[in-house]
Amino acid sequence: MAKSYVKFETPKDVQAKALEAITVAADTGRIRKGANEATKAIESGVAALVVIAEDVDPEEVVIHLPMICAEKNIAYCYVATKKELGTAAGLPVTCAAIAIEKPGNAAELVKGVIEKVAKNLPSKAAPAKEEKKHEHKHEAAPAKKEEKPEAAKEAKPAEQAKKEAAPKKEKKPKAKKEAAPKKE
Repeated sequence: MAKSYVKFETPKDVQAKALEAITVAADTGRIRKGANEATKAIESGVAALVVIAEDVDPEEVVIHLPMICAEKNIAYCYVATKKELGTAAGLPVTCAAIAIEKPGNAAELVKGVIEKVAKNLPSKAAPAKEEKKHEHKHEAAPAKKEEKPEAAKEAKPAEQAKKEAAPKKEKKPKAKKEAAPKKE
């Protein structure tokens, strides 16, 4: 029976690559194990790929993951069982979801999985995460400099304007104290 959170069918070869990527990333990179940890990685935007088991019961444990992956533009896929997912991560128990944060030596595997599942992902969840960061760093900064209106260039910082607008206090010369006559 297909679960309601399974949005698309992940091909067996992609599942195998995703499990291999988890195994390699667990040794050489960094993974977050479990639905709660995967959720944290997704929400903070550090997840490169999220892998969710299809046989999670109750569904509520992982039902939110595809939705927040789509919101954060993070690629995700499914594997058949929790047991496979736990074994791939080197755990003695089953695991509902895993997020790969830093792929380590599995970078090429993760990239391959992302490319193959991108066809199945909703348009919002297309794996353009790195490209967007790249655009913001290089294109956004020059645009801000060029688009400043002339008035803004000439405007003074708020603090300086406040100082100039405040009434100036006149400094009164301090009266010199006369030396008291010395008593002998």
